[in-house]
Amino acid sequence: MDNGVCIFVHGPELDDDGYPPMCPFNTHRAQRARDIAAHMGLLGTPDRIERPPRPARRDELEWFHTPEYLDLLERGEQEELGWEGIEAGIGSLDCPRFDHMYRFPALAAGATLTAAEAILSGEARVAFNPSGGFHHAFPDRAAGFCYINDVVLGAMRLSSAGRRVLVLDVDAHHSDGVQHAFYRRADVMVISVHESGRTLFPGTGFEDEIGEDEGEGFTVNVPLPVGTPDAVYERVLQQVVWPLAEAFAPDVVLVELGMDTLAGDPLAHLRLSNNVPADVVAHLMRMGRPILAVGGGGYQFEPTARGWALCWSILCGANDGLDDFGVGFGGVMLQNTDWIGGLRDRILISDAANMAEIEAEVSATIEQLRRRLFPLHGLPL
Repeated sequence: MDNGVCIFVHGPELDDDGYPPMCPFNTHRAQRARDIAAHMGLLGTPDRIERPPRPARRDELEWFHTPEYLDLLERGEQEELGWEGIEAGIGSLDCPRFDHMYRFPALAAGATLTAAEAILSGEARVAFNPSGGFHHAFPDRAAGFCYINDVVLGAMRLSSAGRRVLVLDVDAHHSDGVQHAFYRRADVMVISVHESGRTLFPGTGFEDEIGEDEGEGFTVNVPLPVGTPDAVYERVLQQVVWPLAEAFAPDVVLVELGMDTLAGDPLAHLRLSNNVPADVVAHLMRMGRPILAVGGGGYQFEPTARGWALCWSILCGANDGLDDFGVGFGGVMLQNTDWIGGLRDRILISDAANMAEIEAEVSATIEQLRRRLFPLHGLPL
């Protein structure tokens, strides 16, 4: 793809007004990713632009969220919400009440809309908002660190302009709020590759959730077992995700790059290196469609920021994402961010003790998904 202008959407407000310190969702990861990119010369050139976000307007937020819920978020900045807040998912460890609980999510959503508008105007072929990715928020409920669903709003903005939108979510957690928004629509395909709901919040996203009515076949869920390594994940991409994505033929791709899939994440149980999200981005670039990328989960601070910086290096054309000796050598031997190779993780050795079980479970999932979905899209089994 001819990269054109690549826009990195970020600003100090997104770093200063984030979640309270006791919350596991560290909003400073985006600033760290931005600093790594800037240190490596991947920002501040005519074709790699850093752009501040604007807050999403109230009418934009109401594309998906109810007025009553938004009123509650605004009121919650000033006072405790009691039982009314609990019913809306607010007041828990993952969605605490805090002083910026409306302003910060609205700004993060505005950052995703800023990225969408840059793509729709033709100004940019690639735009990245690492502060986005709040895919668990529902119209009237917060959940899983998510108050306002910027992924839904970004996809709505793109689809309202007549674009066919592929939402590809590679966060460790199921993209349940996004699935809810588009479950009966055929102009937005939602593909979520995630740890199985049998072992991880939100407990949804199984193979039989494929959409309804006009949307049948346009929701794709790939649940993965605990301990899934790179090679198995790559097989899922090759045998399920990429064929369906190509058959859908999107005009634009919105990809959520949650880094809680990385080995050692305290809130999830997959065992990936950051080579996998890098390969995802590289494949999307080769598809030749405009890309709107957002952040998402990731509860290891440095690995998450480094993974996003690596993905940005591919998005902005500084790195083609190919696994050559130079990149691999840098990741293994240097373990620094002085050059692009140093952003990559070491190759992880799979745990042979349960690999046979993982392989068998994933093979069954692949077979079921191909049988359910491929005929709906004219793909051979």
